[in-house]
Amino acid sequence: MAGRAATWSAKWARELLLKRVSSNPPLHGAIRNCSSSAPGASSTPKVPHFSKKGRILTGATIGLAIAGGAYVSTADEATFCGWLFSATKVVNPLFALLDAEFAHKLAVTAAARGWVPREKRPDPQILGLEVWGRKFSNPIGLAAGFDKNAEATEGLLGLGFGFVEVGSVTPVPQEGNPKPRIFRLREDGAIINRCGFNSEGIVVVAKRLGAQHGKRMLAETSSPSDEVKPGGKSGPGILGVNLGKNKTSEDAAADYVQGVHNLSQYADYLVINVSSPNTAGLRMLQGRKQLKDLVKKVQAARDEMQWGDDGPPPLLVKIAPDLSRGELEDIAAVALALKLDGLIISNTTLSRPEPVSNSPVATETGGLSGKPLFNLSTNMLREMYTLTRGKIPLIGCGGVSSGEDAYKKIRAGATLVQLYTGFAYGGPALIPQIKEELVSCLERDGFKSIQEAIGADHR
Repeated sequence: MAGRAATWSAKWARELLLKRVSSNPPLHGAIRNCSSSAPGASSTPKVPHFSKKGRILTGATIGLAIAGGAYVSTADEATFCGWLFSATKVVNPLFALLDAEFAHKLAVTAAARGWVPREKRPDPQILGLEVWGRKFSNPIGLAAGFDKNAEATEGLLGLGFGFVEVGSVTPVPQEGNPKPRIFRLREDGAIINRCGFNSEGIVVVAKRLGAQHGKRMLAETSSPSDEVKPGGKSGPGILGVNLGKNKTSEDAAADYVQGVHNLSQYADYLVINVSSPNTAGLRMLQGRKQLKDLVKKVQAARDEMQWGDDGPPPLLVKIAPDLSRGELEDIAAVALALKLDGLIISNTTLSRPEPVSNSPVATETGGLSGKPLFNLSTNMLREMYTLTRGKIPLIGCGGVSSGEDAYKKIRAGATLVQLYTGFAYGGPALIPQIKEELVSCLERDGFKSIQEAIGADHR
């Protein structure tokens, strides 16, 4: 174990350094002004340029890798795993020095390349639960929007999330809205984005998910049963696929149906996203008649496909936090009448609750996520649990950055909980921290399982 880890650390450091060197453009301006332009002069070697921020980030990462390789020789696997997660607390703040969207892409690349810690410690039994006939080792998931194109599902699931949701995926590739389109409000633990469903499209995502699914199937058939951890179609952990519509599409239902036909075979659950504020007209699909017609068409498309013993993937709808009581009642009625498998509450908000309203960045258009969204989304979650009488699994999303936050969502009626902005700021170390804090909350109030705590505030 120690030898493998040390070798991995050295290889990781070498690969990162080589990638950094090869990806930096030469100083063309300097070369043009050198004497090499004289006849007969030899060409000047291309020297890579390292920005100050780049040197800091690269040096810190390599240092951690080398230190990890040395440390592992004296530590057991669980201890070393904990050290790796803790070490990310040093690297993660450096991402704040980078442009927000570039930092996001770098984080996705790191997860895709395996440059993130992998959770080797089993989740506490008290966190396990079964939803839709699928076993979740813990209720903490990563929301859609982080891995839009399913580039890093294996690495993200390996971080210890109970489930990961990719997307939103549109049928045809589209660039999304013009940049800049992601804005940090670091003091408030918030982000405003107006990405607009930037997606590589269904074909690319289906290829990636198909490869991951094939890898999982190969592992199940070629390895002893006790070596393959239980999970979903893409490996340990549950995978959700979030479907969107193209900006120029005139038939929203056709877009979602196309997503079902191409991606549902790789999904442990599907999500219809009708609540992003960054695609014109999308939120109108949350109206009672529009939502009912849309869900019926998507359900029919899913159910007409051939499925094995596990049956078709559950179908959920993700809704906005800016809805009136009457609109919530309409959505609840549709969900109950059509036996929808779940609701995700909620997407980003167009409102600017305090203290965000006092920030100059608050004037940027787009959806607000993070800590300021917590109360709004949790109150809405509580209302929807009442309206659906606890009959439909709800996923609480919005402002979760601690185990206590997750616990409040669960008590308000959430069966599962998702985070995104909290993860962007806290990094991989936040995941085991949230799970540990959640266990403490459950034990403090005398609950023996997550299931017992769901909707506790309503009893």
